[in-house]
Amino acid sequence: QVQLVESGGGLVQAGGSLTLSCAASRTIFGINVMGWYRQALGKQRELVAAITSGGSTNYAATVKGRFTISRDNAKNTVDLQMNSLKPEDTAVYYCYASVPYNSDTYWGQGTQVTVSS
Repeated sequence: QVQLVESGGGLVQAGGSLTLSCAASRTIFGINVMGWYRQALGKQRELVAAITSGGSTNYAATVKGRFTISRDNAKNTVDLQMNSLKPEDTAVYYCYASVPYNSDTYWGQGTQVTVSS
């Protein structure tokens, strides 16, 4: 039932970098927005970054300037490059893809990012 496949999570020290990748299933048609949410223990899910098929981006204030979202429309993939990581970035990160035509949103399985010290 998983429609988006994520990879790239792991454990890093504060100040380090990670890149998350997400590939949408070929069975998903008409994707407009792709992006990433995250949820830390004891906290609400929050939008981290999003990108439209046209390349417009939006970032949470807490990650702006440190994270970069990019997309390959031909491959139906989206990446999140995370630099200068902080302990407060520790969370499970979920990739999503929005399909307005079907009024539907598809989700990845989640990947754990842990930033120490």
